[in-house]
Amino acid sequence: MSLKDALQEHKDRRKKDPLAVMTMIIKHSKPSILTHQTRLGNDEIVMAIAPETKELLYYEDKADNSHLCVTIDKDILANNPTLQLHNNMEDCYIDICSPEVLSLFTDNFDYQHLRRHFVKGLLVDDIMGYKIYTHEIRSSYAARIDNFRSYDAVSKDIIQRWTYPMVPDVLSFGNCHEMKLHRQGIYKASDVTLSHSAQIGANSVIGNATSIGEQCKISNSVIGEGCSIGKNVLIHGSYIWDNVIIEDGCKVSNSLVCDDVHLKAGAIVEPGCILSFKIKVGKNVVVPAYSKVSLLNKPSNEDSDEELEYADTNSGITDSPPFSISKSNADHPTIICEDDDLGASETGTSGVLGYIWASGDTGIQDEWRQSIAPIPKEKLQELQHAVSFDDDEGSEEDLNNRPSEADHDNDSEISVVEDDDYTKFEKEVEETFQRALDGVHQDNLILEINALRLSYSLQHADCAGAVFYSIMRGALVAAQSTNDNLLKTTADALAKWKDLLRNYTKTVDEEMEILLKFEEMCQDITKEFSPLFSKVLPYLYDKDVVSEDAILRWAEEKENADESDKVFVKQSDAFIK
Repeated sequence: MSLKDALQEHKDRRKKDPLAVMTMIIKHSKPSILTHQTRLGNDEIVMAIAPETKELLYYEDKADNSHLCVTIDKDILANNPTLQLHNNMEDCYIDICSPEVLSLFTDNFDYQHLRRHFVKGLLVDDIMGYKIYTHEIRSSYAARIDNFRSYDAVSKDIIQRWTYPMVPDVLSFGNCHEMKLHRQGIYKASDVTLSHSAQIGANSVIGNATSIGEQCKISNSVIGEGCSIGKNVLIHGSYIWDNVIIEDGCKVSNSLVCDDVHLKAGAIVEPGCILSFKIKVGKNVVVPAYSKVSLLNKPSNEDSDEELEYADTNSGITDSPPFSISKSNADHPTIICEDDDLGASETGTSGVLGYIWASGDTGIQDEWRQSIAPIPKEKLQELQHAVSFDDDEGSEEDLNNRPSEADHDNDSEISVVEDDDYTKFEKEVEETFQRALDGVHQDNLILEINALRLSYSLQHADCAGAVFYSIMRGALVAAQSTNDNLLKTTADALAKWKDLLRNYTKTVDEEMEILLKFEEMCQDITKEFSPLFSKVLPYLYDKDVVSEDAILRWAEEKENADESDKVFVKQSDAFIK
């Protein structure tokens, strides 16, 4: 994002009001109703903002999700005629500050944290009267990476070109060699040795001087520079940094592998693992899901910055017996070892030598929250069951408190709000669908979309239109990034996702929703599809996405419409007949 507009806004405001000491950059990002997190793995934030001035009135980043409520000082309500309460904003952690902010930190020596102490301190301080304002970005991109899920999400956004022109083939970072963009969002450096039988899947990056052996399958992954990957290796949804050696028959799923790691033949790295610098994993060893392994001991909270510096390779190595991951002890270097008959001299090469970092306060059961690995299906089902249970519990009270039609003053106002909700829902579905392109399983995708539908109180037909829109938008972006034929890209996308669409087209009304959405797209949002309408319609019919009844009913309903509404019926006349 360009800071120009936000900076000018801050300066103009300061001229009028010297107490306006800070402007926070925020953006729209509705958290999941299941996890109460954004797609970056951050907890949802509750903000109160004055709609006219954009002044921040309330900020809570540690809301109590168990009770689904927030407590706001009544003075905020008393002193502001209107306020907007948001839980659908993401803090970009980019702030424009006046010089007073520095002196406020000096004066309040107990301020350690910019949000938890400074922002919240200013909002409750009615003596000094300092104010914080917000600047919402809409078309720009800004995000903070402070956990493994955000590292994964932002990396995927870069690969899928949401951050253009900051994409691998346009900007070279540091000493990285030039990348070339190929079909399906595959980036390759010029000096890559790739076996003919190796398969590189969509949304992958292969770095310079990397060699990939026979029968390898790599998808949704980033491979760094100078890596050596053997035969029959499977890598999915992972980040392999520089100079990594992966021998024959290894499997790496949704994990992060740092520089100079060596995986011996047949090693398996399960989802959510972090293998730090120079770790060696022995032959046929399985590294359990969500393990974090380092040559350094996990620093305690009291450790100084100097003690966190990267240490010598040998610093973590001592003689240690084979160990079980469930009984890890961060005080001793440990070896994960599968073969019981290994001699003591071979344990270093056949196990995993290093410290297993114990999980934080939340324990291993909550590691999924901020992991590179997608949220497990069982966890999503468990969370959805909890949400459904809460809905059942509150349903009677909700019905009693729901306003009747007579309570509404203006029907047009209601429809505007509903339309706005649907637009937000559609955008949320599109973002969820983007994650599916990164390798999220289709069953998990359906669970997430159903959860969104519940949170917006929408119908199955609304899902059908939103999912169809997401698929077609994805096809358009893919065709534009590879200069490919749009009709072919669209056909490929519909073939791939037809089962997902069928999940939301159980009735003729839901099938009609797809046709109406396609019309709307051709007329307004994505006019590139306009000349292809009559070619895509038979394809939807052939793939059983829309039935004969739906197509004929759609054509019949258009008979008495204006000529402008009959454009696509006429275009498809031969097929309809």
